[in-house]
Amino acid sequence: MSNDTPAAKNDLTKDGGDLHQTAAANDQPMTTNQGVVVSDDQNTLTAGPRGPQLLEDFVMREKITHFDHERIPERVVHARGYAAHGYFQTYQSHAKLTQAAFLQDPSEKTPVFCRFSTVAGRAGSFDTARDVRGFSVKFYTSAGNYDLVGNNIPVFFIQDAIKFPDLIHSVKPAPDRDFPQAQSAHDTFWDFVSLNTESMHMLMWIMSDRAIPRSFRMMEGFGVHTFRMINQQGESTFVKFHWRPKLGTFSLIWDEAVKISGADPDFHRRDLWNAIEAGDYPEWELSVQTFTEQQAEEFDFDVLDPTKILPEEIVPLTPLGKMVLNRNVDNFFAETEQVAFCPSHVVPGIDFSNDPLLQGRLFSYLDTQLSRLGSPNFHQIPVNQPKCPFANFQRDGHMQTQIPTGRVANEPNSLDDGSPRECPHSGFETYPAKEQGQKLRIRPESFADHYTQARLFWKSLTEPEKRHTVGGFSFELGKCNEVKIRKRMLGHLDNIDADLGQRVAEVLGMEGQADSIEPVVKPRDPEPSKALSQYSVAPKSLAGKKIGLLTTEGLDADLYDALRKAADEEQAMLEVIAPKAGEFETSDGKSIKPEHFLDGAPSFLFDCVVIAPAQKHADALAEQAAAVDWLRNAFSHLKVIGYNEAAKPIFQAASVAADADEGVVDLAGGDVGEFVEAAKQYRIWEREAKVRP
Repeated sequence: MSNDTPAAKNDLTKDGGDLHQTAAANDQPMTTNQGVVVSDDQNTLTAGPRGPQLLEDFVMREKITHFDHERIPERVVHARGYAAHGYFQTYQSHAKLTQAAFLQDPSEKTPVFCRFSTVAGRAGSFDTARDVRGFSVKFYTSAGNYDLVGNNIPVFFIQDAIKFPDLIHSVKPAPDRDFPQAQSAHDTFWDFVSLNTESMHMLMWIMSDRAIPRSFRMMEGFGVHTFRMINQQGESTFVKFHWRPKLGTFSLIWDEAVKISGADPDFHRRDLWNAIEAGDYPEWELSVQTFTEQQAEEFDFDVLDPTKILPEEIVPLTPLGKMVLNRNVDNFFAETEQVAFCPSHVVPGIDFSNDPLLQGRLFSYLDTQLSRLGSPNFHQIPVNQPKCPFANFQRDGHMQTQIPTGRVANEPNSLDDGSPRECPHSGFETYPAKEQGQKLRIRPESFADHYTQARLFWKSLTEPEKRHTVGGFSFELGKCNEVKIRKRMLGHLDNIDADLGQRVAEVLGMEGQADSIEPVVKPRDPEPSKALSQYSVAPKSLAGKKIGLLTTEGLDADLYDALRKAADEEQAMLEVIAPKAGEFETSDGKSIKPEHFLDGAPSFLFDCVVIAPAQKHADALAEQAAAVDWLRNAFSHLKVIGYNEAAKPIFQAASVAADADEGVVDLAGGDVGEFVEAAKQYRIWEREAKVRP
């Protein structure tokens, strides 16, 4: 939807948008660093309500520049990351859609470097925090480097980049006490988002299981913004990017994520590294949703609004190709830490839209790299260098490592016939979109509906996902000391869905205390979208998952061989856990070196488990608290559990019935088929109501 009528500023910045205080409320006007009073700190200066941002906006540039330079040398956001090398291969030529070189030849493998990250935590924080995950890919194409800089969630908290410093400041450790670290469960974050109704859709995603992924290998990626693709004829098509993991999209549950952070803070890093080293290469399919400007006019939301998705029921995905990560880095600092992603790094065939968050990112990322890497020559660092020839008249600068030759460093010139020249026929050309309008700091009316798509997300979830989302809101709001923040958020949740608001209020013991918040735009009641639920579309498979086998000396060799064979057939990993770290013998005298010892490998590090001690060691194992907790945790985390007869004393000690449900499987006779089929479900959701009423 493209409504070019400017919204009444009070409507979007007080009643239904940013509920911020103005100078009239506290007699302290906000100024720039030069003392100039700021009239609007919520909206970037644009040419018309939906137009491009203007470079003359000194308020936005000062604010973003200061934010970009806050951390040296660590990234301000996305500081904790992990990356790998690989390749992208298009399925076929997509010349009708775009002239982008890497989307033309299906026989060509374009090198890529992919970095995953959390957003809020420092470089030394833990992997399994509840957070957005960065999902950024650098394509080293034959026409130059292209950076697709995205997240594992398709929307964002804010509509305008001028608010990004405020968002991150709110979620970072409080400046007076420097905690909490890598968490959003505190007053400053919830105060900010509860005063910005545009955040409501993103909050639904971040409080769901999407914010605690099982693995980078089992995580979706999104470009978030609307982009353009341009073909050789100069025809433009709007697109939204999607990465879909071959293994399916899976998540941890909250209690599991909390415990993993203590047992293995590097859980996601280790998982990616080990998978690649084992030759189990992660793979994603890159798809786009394609639509014209005329189609965009008919949508009931604005495609330039980064807090909105385009439901797949309206525009289905068009697969473009696949990405495979097949090589770990040689040096973490030189590659993962020094890689520089910028949304402004595009190639002929890909261009921008007027999304106001994207427009601000085009400035901010480059500015950040100049600060963090200390030089305009960051492109000379090997991980950032194009793999195609590059040449221009840029010279000197800090950390210049190349030695340009010749007497000329300007263009045009007639003194050096060997110097580079512009190429009108093959060079990058910006799409000639028509733009006009007044210079304004305002949001368009078409950005004003902040609740409908949040409701769409809630209605699309399965009941287990809804329970977890209620749990996410309840836990986080329960960490807020300011009751007024809780009441304000409960008012927003009521606007999203009355059932959601009621369930969270009940957990908090605040029934009937929600603030009454009148939406600027009355939310509609959309039909659910199956694609928004992880578990509605999750494949039943063990591929890429880990089976933990808790056992002892004298392990039944036939059972071990059957589990090993099944794991190989299902493309899963079997890891042995024993009471001690040393080698032991199986029932047929073969020696096994366990991957883990019991105290160092709790069951929440595995996707499904088997408990199969030898009979003569069963009682001793049942007397170990770690073994009893191993089973209790597996059961409470809804995992499929296989067991042999000798394991029953452990079940008795853990107060877990050996026939509790279909997810507790007797391996009598050494047949593991039933266990494997059950484990393909990933979790036994029906058990959750019993272990977590």
